[in-house]
Amino acid sequence: MLHEECGVFGIYSTQPAPLSGKVYLGLFALQHRGQESCGIVVNSNGSFKSCKDLGLVSDVFNSEKLEALGNGSMAVGHVRYGTTGANIRANVQPIEVHRLNGNLAVAHNGNLTNSTQLRKQLELQGSIFHSTSDTETIAYLLTKERLTCTNIESAISSTMEKIQGAYSLVIMTGDKLCAVRDPKGYRPLCYGKIWDAATSSTQYIIASETCALDVIGAEFVRDIEPGEIVVFSEEGVKSITTHCKKTKKSLCVFEYIYFARPDSIIDGVSVHSSRVKAGKILAKETPVEADVVIGVPDSGLDAALGYSQESGIPYGIGFVKNKYIGRTFINPGQAERANKVKIKLNPIAETVKGKRVILIDDSIVRGTTSGHIVQLVREAGATEVHVRISSPPFVAPCYYGTDVPDCQHLIACNHSLEEIAKEIGADTLAYLSMEGALSLGADDGLCCACFGK
Repeated sequence: MLHEECGVFGIYSTQPAPLSGKVYLGLFALQHRGQESCGIVVNSNGSFKSCKDLGLVSDVFNSEKLEALGNGSMAVGHVRYGTTGANIRANVQPIEVHRLNGNLAVAHNGNLTNSTQLRKQLELQGSIFHSTSDTETIAYLLTKERLTCTNIESAISSTMEKIQGAYSLVIMTGDKLCAVRDPKGYRPLCYGKIWDAATSSTQYIIASETCALDVIGAEFVRDIEPGEIVVFSEEGVKSITTHCKKTKKSLCVFEYIYFARPDSIIDGVSVHSSRVKAGKILAKETPVEADVVIGVPDSGLDAALGYSQESGIPYGIGFVKNKYIGRTFINPGQAERANKVKIKLNPIAETVKGKRVILIDDSIVRGTTSGHIVQLVREAGATEVHVRISSPPFVAPCYYGTDVPDCQHLIACNHSLEEIAKEIGADTLAYLSMEGALSLGADDGLCCACFGK
């Protein structure tokens, strides 16, 4: 199972309003992007109030905590799954810096590739770090640049010259809210707006995915362009494109294959439609005779539907997923760990018994989970299990905020296709081609580095 780093959310309101409830709903919609910790910071006339802790959104916040954050003109929220930095409270975002010329809060989705060098430089210059997150490095760089720059947008631009890697940021100062996307656009970021009749104000919403706009009734305006800085303030909405189009766009392909919610639209492409397309391409590229097509919940379901539509083989519901198991599930012992897949997924025997089954999943990392799933389908009575994967094989680690491990832990690096099929217990195994993966997003570029492209 892969995990992605974070989800970010922000609101700028033209009039003070109770914003924490909307941030809560936005974070709830983005919960799939990170389940380790979450936080909200509300800005009232430059004074910040925050609530942050380890755990799910529904566990960390309640009505009393949200009300205690009070009214404000701006707010920033974050859900975290950490690929850089441990799962400790000091790493919970948004990261806050209280400085001489005003407060700063930063929420970050992505991973810097030069954070170690930058952190060392900052420490030698006297910075004291309280976390192990690269987001604090960004916050300190912004603080340092702000001392010599005339405004926060200039400080952001200067910071962008120094940081490398993946970053979609929401940055809040005393009087401005900024959305920032790295020049390659590795991670998604968009904004929308909503009219709040209760306060007669326009509210601008920044979010990692459009599903977070939908949940609060906000109108989608547009995606933040790679390299763009969008500033929301009393002066209105300002776009700074100094860093745009300096390099080829490289949105992470796994946003379409796995990470994003299927009801989101990223860079103009429907995630649901992209996954259905992947299944259709799989059916064309890797046909096999079978009686039913099933998908592994959740991201395998749309691809399975596409495979069924293209092949004409009936689609079936193959598993019931326990919706109450998250990443916080406790494994009491080694024997119980082997049963975790059974606890999370239970096959529907009626669908697969006595049938040749095509099993669609989004990826194979180490192969252990895939083997357990194939075994479940066989135990439910399937006569054949043909595994189809809606992504190419992993052959390289990821350095941009996805926890794809190093090559020694990637089954595709150390085994042939036939060996992997045998390892997971499948009758046949096939992956989506690289060409198929590259066709899932917009025409101007996807990052497929983990597939060796």
